[in-house]
Amino acid sequence: MKRPFRHRVPPRLWMAASVPFVLLGSGTLGFKIIGGPEWSWFDAMYMSAITLTTVGYGETHPLDDSGRLFTIFFLFTGVFLLFYSATEMIRAVVTGQLRAALGKESVKHMLEEIRDHIVVCGLGRMGRLICQEFDRQRVRYVIVDRNPKLLDGWPTGFGVFLQGDATEDDVLKRAGVERAKVLVAVLPSDADNLYVTLTGRVMSPNLFIVARAEQEVSEPKLRRVGANQVVSPYVIGGHRVAQAVLRPTVDHFLEQAARLNAADYQIEEAVIRKGSSLCGKTLRDLNLREAMGIVVLAMRQPDGEIVFNPKGESTIEPSSVIVVVGRREHLDELERIAAGIKKA
Repeated sequence: MKRPFRHRVPPRLWMAASVPFVLLGSGTLGFKIIGGPEWSWFDAMYMSAITLTTVGYGETHPLDDSGRLFTIFFLFTGVFLLFYSATEMIRAVVTGQLRAALGKESVKHMLEEIRDHIVVCGLGRMGRLICQEFDRQRVRYVIVDRNPKLLDGWPTGFGVFLQGDATEDDVLKRAGVERAKVLVAVLPSDADNLYVTLTGRVMSPNLFIVARAEQEVSEPKLRRVGANQVVSPYVIGGHRVAQAVLRPTVDHFLEQAARLNAADYQIEEAVIRKGSSLCGKTLRDLNLREAMGIVVLAMRQPDGEIVFNPKGESTIEPSSVIVVVGRREHLDELERIAAGIKKA
């Protein structure tokens, strides 16, 4: 159950904001009691308002000495409290306290509502690049890191930042790991990534987990505790350097095709959903190369088996994945068909 708005603001600010309304209500009640039947509730509220604002209008109805004594007391008390209220609200706006309080509540609300997102643990150099790619692809994600200063000057259009230690179970729960579809563990320490991977697997058995391994010996350990994919930056970097030297043309092709903003061609994967018009057809029936200029490089069967350079008689089944290369507009069209989305 969501908390009402009054809990979103610090008590001090809530009290300051409520002062004018409390004073108006108190004054209305006081003037009504003192004025008697001759005074309507509206007369009493009007008298209370012009007294608080010190506009200097005349009395709504003649007041006796007790009424004027109440007016004096109400006037001095009300002016003092209104001054306090205005000062407190201005201070909150100037210092950013109000914005910070509302911002924290907004983040909390988004974390409670987000579903099927990606949780990124660690906003170092690698985590930063990952999140920038997610922003370009308009993918919703949650960043978990101890240091909020890492976000300075960096807009996160589709990301939500959660300050905390990713190795703590409570922090991962607040990040919505149990509702997420992917967990990315890219903390600087292999031990931390190992613990985050294990915790994520326990919280969500069907979670797809990608973990970073600083040491090569950490890769089998990460896989044993539940990582679906393990990425070692040094291994990948060394392999790329070797490919650039030994097979420069192949390396150039893969580099260009892997870029999200490549103009000529890109490598992409299309997940075949149940209900797609592609289900039950063979690659020869689709003739993707002639129809859309798309080349099928590989196919992953529903049982997980990967077939490279699949033959024309290979049948496309629900939940299978085809790896293709082609132009971005044609790839987008194929993804739409694979997902079973009808053209608007």
